[in-house]
Amino acid sequence: MSETVSEKVNAGLTFVQPEHFAAPKGYANGAITEGRLLHVGGQIGWNSQQEFECSDFLGQFAQALDNVLAVVEAAGGKATDIASMTIFVTDLPAYRKAGKDLGPVWRARLGRHFPAMALLGVSGLVEEQALVEILAVAVLGEKE
Repeated sequence: MSETVSEKVNAGLTFVQPEHFAAPKGYANGAITEGRLLHVGGQIGWNSQQEFECSDFLGQFAQALDNVLAVVEAAGGKATDIASMTIFVTDLPAYRKAGKDLGPVWRARLGRHFPAMALLGVSGLVEEQALVEILAVAVLGEKE
């Protein structure tokens, strides 16, 4: 397990913070249960310094996936450990328009791994510039 995993355990949880991410305020990026389930907090399309580099859906989707993977990897996991994802989008037409362009973005990060997923259209996210937010659950291997 990476040194980016917090050593503080609270009620059976170990909190995960990728070392290159800006410090979260009022939330955790991930939490591992004693049973080795990693719950990845909602990741949006901003960079590790909490700045948006892309204003388009496809760019933010790619960055949100990268952020999910950064949390999974910080916990000692890999992309294929992701068991489920819930994807929230603020603009369903933009998601549909991205269509075929989403495939290469996905495969570059997760290959042909497709976890159980849900896609939800929402009226907005807390960060006004955010177009997508992804929650994930990963099943991690045995603790090293």
